[in-house]
Amino acid sequence: MTEPNGRPASRPKNGPPKAEDLGGGVWSVPVPIPGNPLAYTLVYALETPRGPVLVDAGWEHEDAWDALSGGLAAFGMDVADVYGVVVTHHHPDHAGLAGRVREASGAWIAMHRADADLVRAFRAMVEQDADRAWMSDSLRRAGAREADLADGSHRRPVDPPAQPDRELEDRDLIDVPGRRLRAIWTPGHSPGHLCLHLEDGDRIFTGDHVLPRITPHIGLYPYERTDVDPLGDFLASLARVGDLPVDEVLPAHQFRFHGLAARTRDIAAHHEARLAELAALLTGEPRTLWDLASALIWREAWPEMSLQSRQMAAGEAAAHLRVLESRGQASRRSDDPLTFTAR
Repeated sequence: MTEPNGRPASRPKNGPPKAEDLGGGVWSVPVPIPGNPLAYTLVYALETPRGPVLVDAGWEHEDAWDALSGGLAAFGMDVADVYGVVVTHHHPDHAGLAGRVREASGAWIAMHRADADLVRAFRAMVEQDADRAWMSDSLRRAGAREADLADGSHRRPVDPPAQPDRELEDRDLIDVPGRRLRAIWTPGHSPGHLCLHLEDGDRIFTGDHVLPRITPHIGLYPYERTDVDPLGDFLASLARVGDLPVDEVLPAHQFRFHGLAARTRDIAAHHEARLAELAALLTGEPRTLWDLASALIWREAWPEMSLQSRQMAAGEAAAHLRVLESRGQASRRSDDPLTFTAR
């Protein structure tokens, strides 16, 4: 993907970034994600008279906790003084430590209603130990071979994050005393993903929705769903955020940057190219979702992917096929196995 317009405001040159005072009562604390190529989540702290409010919290891990508490301490803040945690979305590298912060400080946790619903659903699945059986059946119906299903690399999902105390809706002003932080609902990467517009600071916290060099995972789960359109939602959310008159973009990964509108256009163009690539594979006989996903070009060759990576690739292919269906370019021929052809 291309660079955003404008010079990056903060890009690490030698090793991981360090906690940084961004001015205007905003601080950035990189919190490591052990064993993940993303390396870290950028957690932001906003100064308020009631104590800092965090945007995201980071992965649940001792190294992550030490980085978060140490980063705040470098600026004279204590985890025990945190007033609230606004979670951009429910994924573990963003929400994982929120519960521990709440235990240490009594802080509230807020996320969008749609992701709060997902956290409840995930908790129920984990309690019933139904997640592994559900995924195996989903992969089989997608067209995965027996050899794929026998791959032992499918890992059990991490435990769900803490249930939030507050559920947000689009355009809500968040409880950040002395500041104007507004929730902008940007579904796609997750159903309840939020960007957060700091209206008194000419900044936007974009979570995973808009990143400077990479694009977020947009997947459809279960693969056969027809009642949702995550990629369609994501593209609409991109256009909406790109119209906001903000100067600095503060994402959850990589580095902060300028040029929000140009970056959203680049990401949309990437997905349009992907849609065209997939549409070209639909000529001829119906093909399973698994066959279509394996024929796409990925960063890693399909035979070398773990089952978990193939599962996510199939989710991305399913999300793109859902858009092609809505545009009248693809036709679903069956759900078991899940097969498509050109319309």
